[in-house]
Amino acid sequence: MTTERRTEHIPPGPPRPKPPAPPGWLLAGLRPSHAPVPWAAAARAGIALAAPLAVGFALDEPEYGALVSMGALSGVIGDTADAYRMRILNIAVPQFFGAVGVAVGTLVFGHGWVAVGVLTLIALVSGMISSIGTVASVSGLLLLLNAVVGAGLPMPRPWWTAPLLLTAGGLFVLALTLLGWPLRGRGPERTAVAGAYRALADSLEAAAGPQPAYEERRQRVTQALNQAYDLVLARRARVHGRSSSLVRMLAQLNALIPLVEAAPAVHLRGKPLAPAVPAAVRDLARAVEDGRTGTPELDLPAPEGPSGRALDSALRHAAVTVHLAEPDPNNIDDRLGRPAALGVRARRAVRDMAFSAASWRYGLRLALCIGLAQSLVSLIAVERSYWVALTVTFVLKPDFGSVFSRAVLRALGTAAGLVLAAAVLAEVPRGWWDVPVMVLLAALIPVFSAKGYAFQTAAITPVILLLSDLLNHQGFDLIRPRLLDSLIGCAIALVAGYLLWPESWHARIGDRLADTVDDAARYVDRAFAPVADEAALREARQIRLQARRRIYRDLSGVRSEFQRALTEPPPTGARAAAWWPLVVALERIVDATTAARVRVNHGATAPGAAEVTALSAELHGLAAGLRSSRTLKEVRIPPLAPGSEDSVLAPLHHEVAAARAIAQPER
Repeated sequence: MTTERRTEHIPPGPPRPKPPAPPGWLLAGLRPSHAPVPWAAAARAGIALAAPLAVGFALDEPEYGALVSMGALSGVIGDTADAYRMRILNIAVPQFFGAVGVAVGTLVFGHGWVAVGVLTLIALVSGMISSIGTVASVSGLLLLLNAVVGAGLPMPRPWWTAPLLLTAGGLFVLALTLLGWPLRGRGPERTAVAGAYRALADSLEAAAGPQPAYEERRQRVTQALNQAYDLVLARRARVHGRSSSLVRMLAQLNALIPLVEAAPAVHLRGKPLAPAVPAAVRDLARAVEDGRTGTPELDLPAPEGPSGRALDSALRHAAVTVHLAEPDPNNIDDRLGRPAALGVRARRAVRDMAFSAASWRYGLRLALCIGLAQSLVSLIAVERSYWVALTVTFVLKPDFGSVFSRAVLRALGTAAGLVLAAAVLAEVPRGWWDVPVMVLLAALIPVFSAKGYAFQTAAITPVILLLSDLLNHQGFDLIRPRLLDSLIGCAIALVAGYLLWPESWHARIGDRLADTVDDAARYVDRAFAPVADEAALREARQIRLQARRRIYRDLSGVRSEFQRALTEPPPTGARAAAWWPLVVALERIVDATTAARVRVNHGATAPGAAEVTALSAELHGLAAGLRSSRTLKEVRIPPLAPGSEDSVLAPLHHEVAAARAIAQPER
């Protein structure tokens, strides 16, 4: 007898719903950046903030020590440059504005609506000057922050005491920073130039590899060049005649440009380079760092084709220049254009700020939010609630990323920082124990700042609260009001600084990309424009080099703008994701143009004027379509003119066609 087992078929039930996941823009903000630990900056921050506290306790003036430490905190936040000359500007100049801010805030402390009006006006000025540049941005930040602190906390009398102590703290940070100048000298500049050579060597190694790997390394070359030029040209260009080291570094940096131009041509060829070529570039990087001079020894394979000849010629020229002990200062051209005198640049910046619609919009937005924050604090009985305005200021800081994501990340970072602050205020007795605690907390600021905005907020919050407690002696009772104040400040920034401004959530992120497409079209025209004689050829080459560097620098800015937009909630974030492939396509168009020009310089047949004009017109049409379109699928441009596969511009035709396919996808 056989027993037959029957299995009843049970239909599968509905799939289980996936648990809700945090939005992508939030995860992107909470994902820590991969950055090395800045040990020197951490040690400097710990000493700079803890030493004034120790002196204050020793003199039985803890309030004075806390104010000096507050000034040191602003210096630590502003110490973001590499070159020592730039660090002087980044730390010293903002201290003056910070002193003005705390002086004005102290004078209006306790004056109710007068304080509201004054802080609103300071917010307008702070927002407008923040648009000028990096140093002005930090200066505007400290002007407003210190004014808010001065108007919200009782300061020692007379009125000039707090500005003097805060400035002393900032100058203490500057003194600690400059201790390494006699030992390192021009080390940061030399390291940046060598880093540009190493980035190019990495790019050449990836030239025949997959497109994404090559593009990633080429972007690193652009970033390294930007940083190196910014450091070397930090002072006025006329210093070249007096400083042989700057002359030599600029010559070494300029010698890298022909190599950078040859790299796209090598990439388009599609054949891997001999390992000796990137190895030779890395040896040049070591020579730059070591200051090595003499006769270079190069063992390079025989070049093949126009791109190979271009790379070989550029590498040999760079080797001679790198090892040259005394370059001729009269024969060193500045590939980015000579900076104007400081006074001229300052007047130009102020004029541009005064007549800039974007500068006024940001200033008015910040003034509105600060006015609302101070009015709310004046109407609601929240004792010394200066933290609301501080939160608004940090959230609306123009160069920290998306306002929306900053508000959310600020709230999360503040909550995490308050947990740490609560443990400190509850368990650590006030007095000398604050000194070692401050060493640890202050050292975390540079470390966490390199990880992201939320991490920086979490590190700064307990430091500010500990210093505030030394001024107003509220102890653990500070925790709950500060969290509430932070949430109120974030809400004000979201509503009055984000939702009420249509440009925030209807951002035309394609406009800046369209401007860069127009620049690329003009670069195509300049790259193949006919020249009459040798002098005109040299001038055309100089103009072309400056145009190419400007495009790559602009593209780097466009990438940053798009990455910032990607952290916005829909629809801005989704629109940025749709436009993003065009950013990559435009970079490839510029690379293809450069590669074609290099091949022509080394024997390839020059394209006809009609072909160049047609390609330029295609790019101008693409730019016009980007400006007229709110969404990616609405771009419409005329049909693409066919190009010969034998033309030196054939790769450029393919890249333009690829950009059109991205901008006008099939329905």
